Amino acid sequence: MQSMTIRRAIGQDAGRLTTLIQESSAYQGEYASIISGYRVTADYIARHQVLVAVDPVERLLGFYALVVEPPELDLAFVADIAQGMGVGRLLMEHMIGQAREAGLAEVRVVSHPPAEEFYRRLGAERVGMVAASPPKVAWERPELRFTTVR
Repeated sequence: MQSMTIRRAIGQDAGRLTTLIQESSAYQGEYASIISGYRVTADYIARHQVLVAVDPVERLLGFYALVVEPPELDLAFVADIAQGMGVGRLLMEHMIGQAREAGLAEVRVVSHPPAEEFYRRLGAERVGMVAASPPKVAWERPELRFTTVR
């Protein structure tokens, strides 16, 4: 993996984060409805722990958003160009460290169905399923938990 930095997102990153979400190949076809019209705003970035992975020229490789109350991984995306390069793993390891520092014992993840195995490989445990909520989400989603205590 090339040199990468994880830093706190700033309001000016909102447009790039929105673009990364909207262009994600993971949300094409049957899953497109969940991100249709979704926007990351500067206010969202200010209210939550949003961290971005960037390369040395500030190209966005991925990001995550950790909501502290209640503890939940709200968003996690890796740019299509960075898939398979370890960016997602590094972001999730970072997120768990941030959650631990914030005193959170666990972090809930409502997973995109194709991403469940990724989270499980990193140590998340499935604790249930979240029911569909049509029309935007017409499918069940795995509910997982990362335990952050060592």
